[in-house]
Amino acid sequence: MKKINILQKSSDFERIIKNNKSYKYKDYIIYIEKNDSNIYHFGISVGKKIGNAVTRNKVKRQIKNIIDKKNYQKGFNCIIIVGKGITERTFNEMENNLMNAFNNLNIIKGEN
Repeated sequence: MKKINILQKSSDFERIIKNNKSYKYKDYIIYIEKNDSNIYHFGISVGKKIGNAVTRNKVKRQIKNIIDKKNYQKGFNCIIIVGKGITERTFNEMENNLMNAFNNLNIIKGEN
């Protein structure tokens, strides 16, 4: 995932979570904010209940890898909050669940 497509500021996370409706799909809670930008942004939040720092970073790397595999529409910010059950999933299950959530939200380019 390119650095330009990553949300990191806590103010961005707070704004998006406060002002938008959540969408829950299995182990993920996803917030989408539409904007007028010519680019999309993703933010990933993995809480301390998931495990130690090594485990949390592994989950973040896996989610970034899944996100990189598709092309997305322009003009949205997306926050992905990972639930505790993610540690029991295989990579393929994680990928299928996240792609199903993205398909339901219509943010993947060409699959609307």
